[in-house]
Amino acid sequence: MARTGRRPGNADTRQQIVDVARAQFAEQGYDAVSLRAVARGAGVDPALIHHYFDGKSGLFAEVLQLPLDPATVLPAVLSGDLDRLGERLLRFFLELWESPETGPRMRAAVRAALSSEQASARLGDFVVREVLGRLADRLGSDRALLRATLTGTQLIGLAVVRYLVQAGPLRQASIEQIVAAVAPTLQRYLTGRLPTDRTDTAEQG
Repeated sequence: MARTGRRPGNADTRQQIVDVARAQFAEQGYDAVSLRAVARGAGVDPALIHHYFDGKSGLFAEVLQLPLDPATVLPAVLSGDLDRLGERLLRFFLELWESPETGPRMRAAVRAALSSEQASARLGDFVVREVLGRLADRLGSDRALLRATLTGTQLIGLAVVRYLVQAGPLRQASIEQIVAAVAPTLQRYLTGRLPTDRTDTAEQG
């Protein structure tokens, strides 16, 4: 007698969830996709997705083959003294790229995003919600999302030039040299004074 109802958990079911999620993320973007919709498409119980992937961010990390899920690693980086957050973020980011385990997958994910509008949009939605949003919440200050986004642009630019373009001077610089040069800039973005618009200055004058 044929089995009816939702599929039980197995390797084929896990891949089916990933395939359905990939299609939905590509069509709708990260924010618009719900785990219930993915579960319906894959014919499984939503609880099975949590079992396999630890939520939507974990599922998306699997779809893009990201080396980690921000929801599980960022809390430790974001905790602690805000005055040293720029350095902690930078060291954590560089460790990901330098590691032989996570570095190749970081390069693959960024190259895919740079070469495909769909992949770029999917990764952008994910980064804004799961990385920059968490960083902004930790800051809890004026223009927190702008501060987090400026920090993100600095980190991504650094990664592209050092690890993808492999520009000589930056590629040859040591981790400590990069931290000494870049961490103060990140810290200024995170907690320093941001310039005001000219219209704001004019109104205050």
